[in-house]
This record gives sequence, C-alpha cells and structure tokens, in this order.
Amino acid sequence: MTPFELTFRVGWADVDFNAHMRNSAFLDRASDTRMLYFNSLGLGTAELIRLRMGPVVMRDEVEYFRELQLAEEFKVIHQVAGLAPDCSRYRIRNTFFKLDGQRAARVTSTGGYIHLDQRRIVAPPEHVRDVLRAVSRTEDFAELPSSVK
Repeated sequence: MTPFELTFRVGWADVDFNAHMRNSAFLDRASDTRMLYFNSLGLGTAELIRLRMGPVVMRDEVEYFRELQLAEEFKVIHQVAGLAPDCSRYRIRNTFFKLDGQRAARVTSTGGYIHLDQRRIVAPPEHVRDVLRAVSRTEDFAELPSSVK
C-alpha cells in the first residue's frame, strides 16, 4: 500500500530562537497528519465522538536529522510501525522529508483509543480496526501487546 503523504510549509509560529522548526511543531504536524489520514477515511472527529472514543498518545519519540527553515515546504509520510491484534495499541511513524528527499525528522507515537465515558483504553470497533490495519506499514513493523486487560 502507498503511504499517506501530506505537504506542509514551516510557518512563523513553528520557528524557535535558533531559526529552525521547533521540536513541538514536529509533534503538531505529526498529529495533524495522523488525524487528517483518519479523517480522509471517514474516521474524523464527528465519527469518533459518535463512537465515544478518541485517540490518545502515551509516548512520542522525536529524532532529528536536518533543519527545516521558515517558509520551507516539507512532506510528512504517515505509516504504522506497530499494532496490537485487537488494535487497542498502535505505534504510528511520521517521517518528515525536505522536498529534495533528505529526511528531516521522524516522530514515532505510541497510543491507543480511550473510551470517552469510561476513561480507559479500549479495543476499537471493527470498522476502526479496518482503518488502522489499512495504514502502510514500516519496514520494522512489529506486533504490539494489547492494552485491554
């Protein structure tokens, strides 16, 4: 499957004192990419609210390779690096590339789905699992343990 890809531009609010894209802006774009992917497959905010569940990130890891500067365009590739059989836990990888193909950064986010009323991690319904299973996989994809006890 072809990975989901979006193109962004570094904005004024994305830049830190060192004149490059700040670390939390990478996390913001990773979240945007993740949610826009799910939205593109009919799993947007309205559907998640209807299901009374929402994605929750339990861990983010950011690796930096090249700087991104103000007004520079870049692309983000969205893939799944790990998934529990019941899809209660996932590891999403968003890789940032300069337009010349150089890797700028990689954000790996591990999370799951929280039931908005019960306030605990749950296995999503089957149609949500289908969306998670349809994400392009990384070369180092690994099966994760379930978060449901």
